[in-house]
Amino acid sequence: MEKGLKIVVIGGGSSYTPEIVEGFINNYDRLPVREIWLVDIPQGKWKLDIVGNLAKRMVEKSGLPIQVNLTLDRREALPGADFVSTQMRVGMLEARSWDESIPLKYGIIGQETTGPGGMMKAFRTIPVLLDICRDMEELCPDAWLLNFTNPAGMVTEALSKYSKIKSIGLCNAPIGMHKWLMKEYDAPASSIYMEFVGLNHLHWITQITVNGESKLEELLGSGSGYSAKNVPQLEWNKSFISGLGGVPSYYLKYFYLRDEMLKELQEASKKDGTRAEVVKRVEEELFELYKDPELTEKPKQLEKRGGAYYSEAAVNLMCSLYNDTRDIQTLNVPNNGALDFLPGDACIEVNCIVTKQGPIPVTVKKVPESIKGLICAVKTYEVLAIEAAITGDRSIALQALAHHPLISSVNDAEKMLEEMLEQNKAYLPRFFAVE
Repeated sequence: MEKGLKIVVIGGGSSYTPEIVEGFINNYDRLPVREIWLVDIPQGKWKLDIVGNLAKRMVEKSGLPIQVNLTLDRREALPGADFVSTQMRVGMLEARSWDESIPLKYGIIGQETTGPGGMMKAFRTIPVLLDICRDMEELCPDAWLLNFTNPAGMVTEALSKYSKIKSIGLCNAPIGMHKWLMKEYDAPASSIYMEFVGLNHLHWITQITVNGESKLEELLGSGSGYSAKNVPQLEWNKSFISGLGGVPSYYLKYFYLRDEMLKELQEASKKDGTRAEVVKRVEEELFELYKDPELTEKPKQLEKRGGAYYSEAAVNLMCSLYNDTRDIQTLNVPNNGALDFLPGDACIEVNCIVTKQGPIPVTVKKVPESIKGLICAVKTYEVLAIEAAITGDRSIALQALAHHPLISSVNDAEKMLEEMLEQNKAYLPRFFAVE
């Protein structure tokens, strides 16, 4: 008889948690979960209590034999885990607000995963996640670590380079695009195929078929595409998109429409505050709903949060790893030759065949020349930023920024870097170590 699976969610007090719990309930026949451990830090205890109690009510309503445990001690949760999912935010929304607001003062795009804001998030996150991996190496060495914590590609690359734990990075953008196409063409998921090329938050879709028929030219010609609520909704330049050779991720608006996006972010910041402040208001509303003892399901308002479908992606991946389904999912994994112009250990976002032993990247058939340069430039920045996160070396951090396509002046970048490091001092001991 199957003993059932133990799943640990780091950042269990997140507003997203009801979605992943719903996923476990709906997929219990494919993924027999016995224990769910929701882990958080002392500052997040009030959130963990609220979300944890909602999770317990959801499981109770389902009638399934799943035990939900809440803890502030991850070492209590990790022993014998089969899967560890990370959805944490080091520094919480306050630090995200710094990531978004400080670059704007220097005329640079402030965004939580792209550019200097993403770099600061990586600096705060990578050392903490490597600590979690060290605990996993001791307490659950065979577990899979599924990382949703942004910047997911950089974090996953750091884990694969500096840890022995099996890790995979995920993002909700690919599954969001899939859902958009299902609606656009009124087609089931099984009839849609897309080939993804690039990095996390920097990908293009170079093949799109619905029922075996190519829709790429049609979609490139229309200039339309899926976009998330957390990115300004600017229209693409149609003549540019039609010749690009791949449908770009909405995050590429920060690169292809840099000036317009900067202006949009500056105006939005004056009007509504940073995206972090908007999210804080959405979260306050969600946690008020979660407190209701009568609530026993994921509320519709969660979709406003900007990370729709992420938990569906996480549960799909767990099911495929557990059942050795060999289906195709878009994941963040080491390159291993899938893109011949990048190093083998570079983390990329591509289609993978998911096996019990792990994901196997599918060799990409077509990479338009027009996109290779941007991928290489951003990967150079990522490699340098990861090294800076590990070493706390400010000169490497400045090199990372200098090679990022959103940075136009090294002088401005240096001043901004010093201000951002100082603001994040409490979370970046490596950058402030006494010689």
